[in-house]
Amino acid sequence: MMLDYVAYIVLATVVIVFLSSAVRILREYERGVVFTLGRFTGVKGPGLIILIPFVQQMVKADLRVKVQDVPPQDVISRDNVSVKVNAVLYFRIVDPERAIIKVENFMAATSQLAQTTLRSVLGKHELDEMLAERDKLNADIQEILDQQTDAWGIKVTNIEIKDIDLNENMVRAIAKQAEAERLRRAKVINAMGEQQAAEKLVEAGRILAREPQAMQLRYFAALHDIAGERSSTVVFPLPMDLLSHLTPRPDGTS
Repeated sequence: MMLDYVAYIVLATVVIVFLSSAVRILREYERGVVFTLGRFTGVKGPGLIILIPFVQQMVKADLRVKVQDVPPQDVISRDNVSVKVNAVLYFRIVDPERAIIKVENFMAATSQLAQTTLRSVLGKHELDEMLAERDKLNADIQEILDQQTDAWGIKVTNIEIKDIDLNENMVRAIAKQAEAERLRRAKVINAMGEQQAAEKLVEAGRILAREPQAMQLRYFAALHDIAGERSSTVVFPLPMDLLSHLTPRPDGTS
């Protein structure tokens, strides 16, 4: 009787050990890459998975989007400006088989590839392009990364350049450049205003020349404006046509 009880306990233990090593439960975002005697036999999951103990092994793969910081990289731009650039990388596994079999550590491989690609792409652009065209640079880097990680079953969903650090001398130079640009715009706007004002004055002169009575009205308007000012000095505008009567004529008559 005692032997039967011991055999029952041993059998129960063996069954429990067998089930614990044979039964796997994978979540919705997980997949299992199954190897039978070392050879790849398929991708299973999610849900309940039954494995043959000591014959089959399973490696889990997480399909969720992974976020990874790209450490600051020393980049020399095309116009020979040294900057430090860091970024953040978003990627996920789309093919668990290739992600587990084709590359030893897809996390480290993707991180190293992102660093080298970041330096390579930014080195082909000038500093102004890095500062003003981040969206375009992000798209270029993502496209290159996506093409190279496709063989690993990795999909790069996005990469964003976070910070571009400049030394103090370059920051002061950029500030001087911005100030000079503002001054240039102010001078251009002032010159355009003078040009437009001159064109309007010429147009007004042509209109007044066609209608002499209009000049008289402007004369009276000027007198009205002068009379309205409280000043001890009174200036009377002298019409130009009056001076023409006082100057000698070409034939010698006055």
